[in-house]
Amino acid sequence: MNPLVHVIGAGLAGSECAWQLAERGVQVRLYEMKPKRRTPAQTADYFAELVCSNSFRSDNPNNTIGLLHEELRRLGSLILATAEEHRVPAGDALAVDRDLFGQGIEAKLRAHPNIEVVGQEVLQIPEDGIVVVATGPLTSDELATELAARTGRERLAFYDAIAPIIADESIDRDKVFAASRWGKGSGDDYLNCPMDKLQYTAFVDALLAAEPLPLQDFEKDVHYFQGCQPVEVIAASGPKSLRFGPMKPTGLDDPRTGRWPYAVVQLRAENRHKTAWNLVGFQTKMRQADQARVLGMIPGLEHAEFLRFGSVHRNTFLDSPRLLRPDMGLQSEPRLHFAGQITGVEGYVESTASGLWVGLVLAAALQGHELPLPPPTTALGALLHHVLNAEQPAFQPSNVHFGLFPPLEPEPGVRKLGKSDRKSAHSQRARSALTTWRNACPLAIRPVDNPVDNPGSDVNSIASPPSEISDS
Repeated sequence: MNPLVHVIGAGLAGSECAWQLAERGVQVRLYEMKPKRRTPAQTADYFAELVCSNSFRSDNPNNTIGLLHEELRRLGSLILATAEEHRVPAGDALAVDRDLFGQGIEAKLRAHPNIEVVGQEVLQIPEDGIVVVATGPLTSDELATELAARTGRERLAFYDAIAPIIADESIDRDKVFAASRWGKGSGDDYLNCPMDKLQYTAFVDALLAAEPLPLQDFEKDVHYFQGCQPVEVIAASGPKSLRFGPMKPTGLDDPRTGRWPYAVVQLRAENRHKTAWNLVGFQTKMRQADQARVLGMIPGLEHAEFLRFGSVHRNTFLDSPRLLRPDMGLQSEPRLHFAGQITGVEGYVESTASGLWVGLVLAAALQGHELPLPPPTTALGALLHHVLNAEQPAFQPSNVHFGLFPPLEPEPGVRKLGKSDRKSAHSQRARSALTTWRNACPLAIRPVDNPVDNPGSDVNSIASPPSEISDS
């Protein structure tokens, strides 16, 4: 009988993990509680729902997230392949039509002969077989309580914030202009709402005076993740903080003036038809009435129709450096593994990477192989090493960034590299390290090139590893 792995949660990490296991001959029982129950942040019933932005961020391989995109493609990621299929214009970012993306992920998983989908909420850890918990940032109180008991430590919580979405037809096109920063992508993938100094000052004053939603008892000690701070929290740090954050005007020439505005609010398309737009970086905890009033002060959004208001939700994660083994198994209970944001990675792509790693390492173990961690000089390796080895007293989740990588070795007689050259050098080193690591993987579980990089291939064919791996 083939081994059975229980995967709890069909979000990005759980879906990726289940796929990698199933493609390597492992029988997977994938549990998903929707549509019977949703978390407060969820609005759709399909798998791999993107509850915040529809963007997987920059696809430029010379920055860390774009480099992680490249590595995941090379390792045969289901999520990255499906994202490419349902891509929408977004400059150099990888953004998707979220409905088509989620539906596509679910269809592929349900069709896989090695995956059994179980439509129920899991309140207790299954007592048989190997278990992967990939329940995401809003793990239910019941399951989180059991996990806290099993780990012997209090669970930790931090808070993510969701940006509003507005209807395209409600935007005043006479007051906005289409452009991507520095002309990236198609050059006009974003809509930009420009402000002069007086408009900006009035907007910040109104933002700071707005009434936030009251905190619940469990929210008293709020710790916002740095990359997802509510816009009003950023504004409170100083009168110009938004101009150097989500409202920075650099690289955006207003065609009516030929100059950069004093400040700008960017809108990113939510779907390929551009019927809905996301306010980039405008996560908020304001009351909905105040959101409509304050955000209505943005030029071009005076009569905005809100398809989704911003909100803040709780995230739950483990003290992973002190709890988990390199295979993301619990030190005190090795059959119990974790993947995704519950391990302390932050972001869609990072969650996907975590799920892919757990799928690969478990598949190897079930075939009698030991799979070493990817080198810390790769984006995937740097992220995993942070989760497992972070040294700060209070572990905090993180996106992938070059600060997690080992420093570059200086070459004798070579001048110190500038910022752009350093990024390029990191990326080149990572590509070489990933190739060496991947080619050393046991052949039976060796990841293969993503079909996106091989036109004409089918996503369902990535199961059969070739005898030789090429990076061409």
